[in-house]
Amino acid sequence: MRITSKGQVTIPIEIRERLGLLPHTEVVFGVKGDEATIRKADNGDGGRGDLIVRHLRGRGTVAMTTDEIMALTRADE
Repeated sequence: MRITSKGQVTIPIEIRERLGLLPHTEVVFGVKGDEATIRKADNGDGGRGDLIVRHLRGRGTVAMTTDEIMALTRADE
């Protein structure tokens, strides 16, 4: 893996999934000796669920009531 001229590197999908690194996740870099580390920032956001909800909030395009949504998820009897 190479660093681009802009100092960028792609984090492999396996590592992103294992650490829960979604788009817009804040990270912190550290240096210890000749090694660099990366970890999710502890920014008090409530964790991955909050990040997903914040990302999706306001993106819905269909106005439905809760009862209408529940009717779609239930099997016809």
